[in-house]
Amino acid sequence: MEKKQINLSNSVFALVHQYPEIVDIMADLGFTEIRKKSVVNAMGKLMTIPKGAKMKHIDLDTIKKALEDHGFEIVEQMAAPKSSTPTLRPLKKITSIFSRKSSLSDERMQLLKSYLRRLGTGEALESVRADFVANFKDVEASDIMKAEQELIAEGQPIRDVQKLCDVHSALFHGNTREEQIANAEKAAEDGLRREQAVVREAHENRSRAEALIAIAGHPLRTFTRENDTLKPLILEAEKALEDGLDICGLLPRIREVALHYAKKGDLLYPLLATRYDITGPSQVMWSVDDEIRDALARLVKAQEVDEAWREKAAATLQRAREMIYKERNILFPICAAHFSDDEWRQIYRDSQDYPVCLGVAHESWEEAEESTTESSKDTTTAKPLSPSDEIVLPGGHFTLEQLRAMLNTLPLEISFVDADDYNRFFNEGPKLFKRPSMAIDRKVFSCHPPKIQPMVQAIINDFREGRRDEVPVWMEKNGRTVYVNYMAVRDHEGHYVGTLEVVQDMEFAKKHFLH
Repeated sequence: MEKKQINLSNSVFALVHQYPEIVDIMADLGFTEIRKKSVVNAMGKLMTIPKGAKMKHIDLDTIKKALEDHGFEIVEQMAAPKSSTPTLRPLKKITSIFSRKSSLSDERMQLLKSYLRRLGTGEALESVRADFVANFKDVEASDIMKAEQELIAEGQPIRDVQKLCDVHSALFHGNTREEQIANAEKAAEDGLRREQAVVREAHENRSRAEALIAIAGHPLRTFTRENDTLKPLILEAEKALEDGLDICGLLPRIREVALHYAKKGDLLYPLLATRYDITGPSQVMWSVDDEIRDALARLVKAQEVDEAWREKAAATLQRAREMIYKERNILFPICAAHFSDDEWRQIYRDSQDYPVCLGVAHESWEEAEESTTESSKDTTTAKPLSPSDEIVLPGGHFTLEQLRAMLNTLPLEISFVDADDYNRFFNEGPKLFKRPSMAIDRKVFSCHPPKIQPMVQAIINDFREGRRDEVPVWMEKNGRTVYVNYMAVRDHEGHYVGTLEVVQDMEFAKKHFLH
């Protein structure tokens, strides 16, 4: 049988990397953790076979015999005489065993060695430790071992080299090397358990999401059906780009994904962030949605289709396709794991105010419809308003029902944000700017994409500090001319009590003045 040299002074990590078959040999001897890559990658860099044998109370000779039976030749340092510097194997033997290139530069390696020399001159250990921590916070344990071996090869007594281990232990709060190994092993096992728990939870969340997607009319089913319509369009456009064909006819249809993204931004992201403190999707995915939407708009409006345009189109289509995957495997499972049945029913009701997206017609969700019917029954059986329910103002008085009807009759979209920046009121009816009822009692900033939030904050701060009283904005929305006015609301003493947003469709005025 061919002999393979194995040096028991090498780390377990190095030995396993050099001879993978060692894993099965050592596992059969009782080192079962060696089968876990995460454990080997962590504590294996600190552990040697003799140290592991001591920790596991396994006879080292038994390990040596098992290795020899499998064709290994054991190579060790020779025992040191008690009265003098240890006798070493030839330098070329040591350097060949530790021939792995260190990640440290020669200058850094010399600095590492200098700590020993400073200790040799009588400098306090704590002083040397402080410099070590400052300069080698990220040093690999294998590099420490490399430095130790080079010092030994240069003739440094082993008892002095051991001082380097004491310096290194500063990174582990003064623990002994045996404790370091035990702590590393425990940390690796804890990390593996956490990793397995994360994988298990992700699988469970995906299963929850798939169960909801299977329910006719459920919001996740609608989002998924829209993606199922969008993906073939993207693939068709990507194939056309590869073949050098025109995709301008496909882009307007693909651009309808903007409505899909708007629904996520109104119904999913803010709820995750405000109710469950899950801000990742709102901070990252929402921003990507906006970037894809804006890029598609620019592509559609571009006057020239050149190579740069085609490259931009390819990149945008890829991002849109990747977002489909992220929704199905990340966003939807997170929502499924956290949103309550009542929240899903409210999302369903709010989603009915949005137009059809990508040709996917609204489906009826029986459970939510029944819940809505029950709520209506509760309302109709409530006692009628009494005179005491009237709202009395200096200009007159009316009942709550009259006020509600009046506000809903105005040809305006009205939103009121209180002095603490919470949404408190939206009038009812169809809107150009959707206002889901779930946004009531949320911070107004949570209802806007990340890139818009600073602007909203600046406007409200100006109102609060009295620097401005209104911010009028004219814009195009869905092909219609729209006037939006943000106004500071102040009481009779001039104190700021909130912000009023009024949106008015001005198409009627444009037509009046143009004809």
